[in-house]
Amino acid sequence: MMDISIVIPLFNEEESLPELLAWIERVVNTNQLTYEVILIDDGSTDESWSVIEKLRMANSNIKAIKFQRNYGKSAALNEGFKAAQGVVVITMDADMQDSPDEIPELRKMILEGNFDIVSGWKKKRYDNTFTKNIPSKLFNAAARKMSKIQLNDFNCGLKAYKLKVVKCIEVYGEMHRYVPVLAKWAGFKKIGEKVVEHRARKYGVTKFGWERFVNGFLDLLTIFFVGKFGKRPMHFFGLWGTLSFSFGLLIFSYLTVSKFFFDVTGMTQRPLFFFAILAMIIGTQLFLAGFIGELISRNSAERNNYLIEKKSGL
Repeated sequence: MMDISIVIPLFNEEESLPELLAWIERVVNTNQLTYEVILIDDGSTDESWSVIEKLRMANSNIKAIKFQRNYGKSAALNEGFKAAQGVVVITMDADMQDSPDEIPELRKMILEGNFDIVSGWKKKRYDNTFTKNIPSKLFNAAARKMSKIQLNDFNCGLKAYKLKVVKCIEVYGEMHRYVPVLAKWAGFKKIGEKVVEHRARKYGVTKFGWERFVNGFLDLLTIFFVGKFGKRPMHFFGLWGTLSFSFGLLIFSYLTVSKFFFDVTGMTQRPLFFFAILAMIIGTQLFLAGFIGELISRNSAERNNYLIEKKSGL
């Protein structure tokens, strides 16, 4: 069986690809590893695909997928994971800020340390302090607290996985930051971390802005909810719906007893009356949302259907 699969999502990285692929080839050949490199072109508008085709002509270990349009990193990783065949799967970015020299040690930690996942930690970064480093620290602190996974750098693109891990998880939306969390919810709990080299960007410009941090926190809430209640939405909506309805019913009962037994008039003019009605309506809606969620979870269609324009070597 193949030793490693290296999955690389990319978007407009025509300048870095030849140097990156040559570097990867040197590393794997030095360590006598059988390998494949799966490049996923996420709808690039430059000459990235042409560069990939030329590189593939010189190296049959290079395989590639080209999306018809830009879907995002999560979609690219999901397709790469589907295609991967190596015993160990390595993911890395195409901008050359991740060092291929880390690959042998990451693979060793998976095989000899028996980790399900090993995540890279860019302890020393060459990014802008205010626009990337500080927001990243806050983001990682929140992710650690909510997920209970003790990683310092959830968003590091350089990670290693056992093959069965990537075949058991589904990466969609913007969930690529939380692959360790997805894996944990799937039952893969042995997650390690390795300090890796972070290199200054050599070609091009960053593809990420401030919105990724906002989206990151929203995705964290989503994955927390889906991981905990995705297969049993009634446990969440039903609980809060029952509490809300019961609270409203209790207030309504109090008002009814006050009217008929204590001769308190003007029940419908009291704010408590409208509050009770509102609580009962909200409770009913939450309860119905739980039922609908249960139906959807049992009849959900596939979420990861992407328009792939071309494939090469796959």
